[in-house]
Amino acid sequence: MSFSATPTWDLRVLGYWQLRHNGVPVEVGARQQRVLAALAVQHTQPRHVLAALLWPDSPEHQAAGNLRTSVFRISHELPQLLCATDPLQIDASVRVDLREVRELICQITLTGGLSVPPGSIDLLQEADLLPGWYENWVLAQQDHLLNQRVDALETLSRSYLMACSFSRALSAARAAAVVDPLRESVQHLLVRCHLAEDNYASAVQVYRSFRAHLGRELGVEPSPHFAELLGLDPISQSTSSDSRSSDSRSSDSRLLARALKSS
Repeated sequence: MSFSATPTWDLRVLGYWQLRHNGVPVEVGARQQRVLAALAVQHTQPRHVLAALLWPDSPEHQAAGNLRTSVFRISHELPQLLCATDPLQIDASVRVDLREVRELICQITLTGGLSVPPGSIDLLQEADLLPGWYENWVLAQQDHLLNQRVDALETLSRSYLMACSFSRALSAARAAAVVDPLRESVQHLLVRCHLAEDNYASAVQVYRSFRAHLGRELGVEPSPHFAELLGLDPISQSTSSDSRSSDSRSSDSRLLARALKSS
């Protein structure tokens, strides 16, 4: 493929890895993909640091050689994509989706986000970083971005609640719950959104669903404050749950006894 003198590059690392030139996907070797992904995620990096990050189990000279070969291929096959100096970085003219999401998160953090573009909630909900990549440096950045996304969605939800924009607040809180279903502060926001619209039954359902999910996944209860937010007694909630479990076990025992007796 030949490229124009002033190519337009788009690098995607959210949802999946893809490089486009003027809207057309470009095939890139696995090593070159990793170099570009690392620079998109880690920003500017000295060559020796990037080599050690991408080839941690290789001797230093071999890792440096791998990086040198990859940078050479990128520079010659994909012109104006890299600033092939030391430190290395992706050219500022390249559109990187992660960069845009980080800028959105920064805007929400600084301003509360009431003036964010349409579609920002969906963008934050769906911005999974390199799913299916399991290298340690990727996993750490995945967790970091996930927490940033949830924080931003919570901030949006609170801002919309304060502005009495309840449907938007609920949308942001629901998106945060999709990203991190076990974060209790997100569930608090969902409850507050329902209560703001006088939907008490929906708020209680959020609490009960979260409580059941938390019990299945981690074997723990929500904080007492959560039940009190709804005017519920956390002790009685726990007792009723234990009672239902006991009743279920007793019923199972009776069914087993009947089956043994009839056999």
